Amino acid sequence: MNIVLHQPEIPANTGNIGRTCVATGSVLHLIEPLGFQLNEKQIRRAGMDYWHKVDVRRYVNYEDFLEREFRKHPDRKLWMATTKAKRVYTEVSFGPDDYLMFGKESAGIPEELLVENEEACIRIPMLDEIRSLNLSNSAAIVLYEALRQNRFDGLLLAGELHRLHWREA
Repeated sequence: MNIVLHQPEIPANTGNIGRTCVATGSVLHLIEPLGFQLNEKQIRRAGMDYWHKVDVRRYVNYEDFLEREFRKHPDRKLWMATTKAKRVYTEVSFGPDDYLMFGKESAGIPEELLVENEEACIRIPMLDEIRSLNLSNSAAIVLYEALRQNRFDGLLLAGELHRLHWREA
């Protein structure tokens, strides 16, 4: 899977999302301008000791992202997560190499992009008293649904205890 952050502003959220990308084998795509430097402590702290393992790709703008990613992969789908969407993220079928885009914390994905891609807009249900969920939480929610739909391909489905052992079934 691919996580796309359109002009992210908060380094800790980007670090958390980067760590999630490492855990899931996903690529992190960052569309500039960024509201921080990628070498900031907050990114490294949130990404823990995994940040150096993040497959991160940067683009100067949205058009650069489209040119570099979709010219090579025209069959892939770009989903745009927004509180303004008409349908819920669980109502769509995600492909294994699709892109999940999330907007900047203060404003989301620009409405011009949403209008141009209405069928690709998805939302996470929530009460109307809240503007939005935390960016890294939103990315994890949608990413794991996409991974679930693709049978968590390549991910470990069972764990082991450190000191003890599970009883045999």
